[in-house]
Amino acid sequence: MMAELPLDQVRTLLAVVDEGTFDAAAAVLHLTPSAVSQRVKALEQRTGRVLLVRSKPVRPTESGEVIVRFARQLARIERDAWSELGASANGEPTRVSVAVNADSLATWFLPALTRVPDEPPLRFELHREDEEHTATLLREGRVMAAVTSSPDAVAGCSVRPLGRMRYVAAASPAFVDRHLGGPLGDALARAPVVTFDRRDTYQDRFVRELGHGSGGASPARHAIPTSEGFVQAVTLGLGWGMVPEVQAGALLRAGRLVQLAPERPVDIPLYWQQWKLDSPALAAVAEAVTTAGAAALRG
Repeated sequence: MMAELPLDQVRTLLAVVDEGTFDAAAAVLHLTPSAVSQRVKALEQRTGRVLLVRSKPVRPTESGEVIVRFARQLARIERDAWSELGASANGEPTRVSVAVNADSLATWFLPALTRVPDEPPLRFELHREDEEHTATLLREGRVMAAVTSSPDAVAGCSVRPLGRMRYVAAASPAFVDRHLGGPLGDALARAPVVTFDRRDTYQDRFVRELGHGSGGASPARHAIPTSEGFVQAVTLGLGWGMVPEVQAGALLRAGRLVQLAPERPVDIPLYWQQWKLDSPALAAVAEAVTTAGAAALRG
């Protein structure tokens, strides 16, 4: 028979991960650091796995992530039970943690949250992350749902399609006159470019798809790590970039931006992944997000 996971040990492991140290977890749990350490060691012995990397801050191993995710799901079920009883476990609104990419956050996602019913009362904790990496936060148990570009379900999660976010290559008219003469692929490989951060590969992929080999965009690049700031930087002529269609529309119509290759938009499919729990709070958020996504994104 499979051994049970003692709930006090599971909750202690979660506290250590959340607080970052055994001492901080001890203070939160009103235990001694020694007692916290003994509980974690007992859980490791019970599972036969090393669950924590004893670094500063501590971090869960791959096996530890499984237990952490279980602990958060357990807490979610407990809060839902209290909510159905007409209260919350600590008298506060239920917390719903979601990972979402910056472009969705800047455009359609926040209006989606206004569609969530007022009852039961919720408070949202949003984690901004690239859509190719939001699933990692879900896998680690740090969030209970995510907007992601991956259709492959994280273990213990369900997946629903949201729609496609379209990006267009754009630049200011002055930037086009100054930098983009000649064949477009060659010009973009030399011209200054705006990226979101070092993990943003959309501009490189676009240049490669124009047939410019494997080189990608120019190494002369500006990293602007906010969606609004990215669009402003492109509009002001710092460089060219892949701008979400929903943000580019009015700027294109006003002549403040020029679309560089209208026949080559880039569509990124987005998905909603969430824990497989019978949770009224998660169900309400999922319904609001998928409805808003269907209205705001391309089908």
